Amino acid sequence: MNDINTSDPEIAGLIKKELQREEQGVELIPSENNVTKAVLQAMGSIFTNKYSEGYPRKRYYGGQEFVDPMEEIAIDRAKKLFGAEHVNVQPYSGSPANQAVFFALLNLKDKFLGFDLTSGGHLTHGSPVNFSGKNYTCVPYDVDKETELLDMDIIKKLAIKEKPKMIISGLTAYPRKIDFKAFQEICEEVDAYHLADISHISGLIAGGAHASPFPFTDVVTTTTHKSLRGPRGAMILCKEEDRLHEKYHSDKKTKDGSAKKLSQLIDAAVFPGLQGGPHDHTNAAKAVAFKEALQPDFKDYAQQIVKNAKAMADDLMGQGIRLVTGGTDNHLILIDLQPNGLMGKGKLVQNALDEAGITVNKNTVPYEPSSPFNPSGVRLGTPAVTTRGMKESEMKVIASGIAKVIKSPEDKLVIAGVKKDILALTKEFPLYPGFDILK
Repeated sequence: MNDINTSDPEIAGLIKKELQREEQGVELIPSENNVTKAVLQAMGSIFTNKYSEGYPRKRYYGGQEFVDPMEEIAIDRAKKLFGAEHVNVQPYSGSPANQAVFFALLNLKDKFLGFDLTSGGHLTHGSPVNFSGKNYTCVPYDVDKETELLDMDIIKKLAIKEKPKMIISGLTAYPRKIDFKAFQEICEEVDAYHLADISHISGLIAGGAHASPFPFTDVVTTTTHKSLRGPRGAMILCKEEDRLHEKYHSDKKTKDGSAKKLSQLIDAAVFPGLQGGPHDHTNAAKAVAFKEALQPDFKDYAQQIVKNAKAMADDLMGQGIRLVTGGTDNHLILIDLQPNGLMGKGKLVQNALDEAGITVNKNTVPYEPSSPFNPSGVRLGTPAVTTRGMKESEMKVIASGIAKVIKSPEDKLVIAGVKKDILALTKEFPLYPGFDILK
């Protein structure tokens, strides 16, 4: 930090304060994690200076003799990690990755099935305020109103009726496992592409804590942060061949007249379709994170994420907090605040927990009676606290604090007491041991 301390003390100060915030609090937003120092170093490396339009060995700029092998290493590691036939590591983030799949496989206004936002899907799964809902025709599927679970029979009937060109599986606020194989079977029955968005659970899949969409799914997108514990970025993984080429893309040929492969459609959508040069420093950090995820201890980490989430869920329910679906099978928990008289008060609870050193995000619950701006739930997850080495016993401390704040979200004495407990807890689990930039 010596140079930035001198050249820009204002930004240096904010970096130090952010480190302090993360060190002294518990990060429970399920889409966040704490990367290793090695990933941070790759992100801050000299590769940030390079511009590399194109793909390895097929660039438009010179000086790629070290960029090319770096990106090839990232690709090869991702293939090995997930058992994928083809990988594109260049997407800047999750939403652009999903946009590239739409761009590759659908025409404007084409119909697709996507998971409704208020019930656990993502903006890019068809929200009317997003490109996916504005430029394409989304038919949303929902969870069952009573069980709050996905009903594959209902989704199948909807797909047969609507005959979409693509069906999206995946989640951002659904605390149960996704049956990717069942989604694929529906897609094959109705001749639809299957896009599995595993952004939240890719680390669980890599670590064997969640069933994989490979090798049968057509296209898979994922961010590289969240449970995968890499830098903020994304990638697209897909089959080489296009099983629906004759039905939807028979007009798309290569220069020699042969049918374009699915992998070629995806790559062309990313570059030059939607992006220019890749972020080489981020791709280097992705490669580092993929190597970390290939190590045996990453499986232990993934399993512990789920153990921690289940333990926290049980502790919360034991203290009278209602959870959507009555628990969790993955890394995240969705709290329904309505039984506590807090309908539309998710923001209030989020802010109160922030004061107590517990970071969550306000979130809609299925069949939300309020608005996304003032929803009736909060979402939390365990990837980051698990990275710090916390286990089931620590989840009890955190759950107790959450329950206290939910029951008294405007009581400053309660909040102060919880904050004291959280500070005592986090001191035992330093975020970056030996990495002190606070001096």
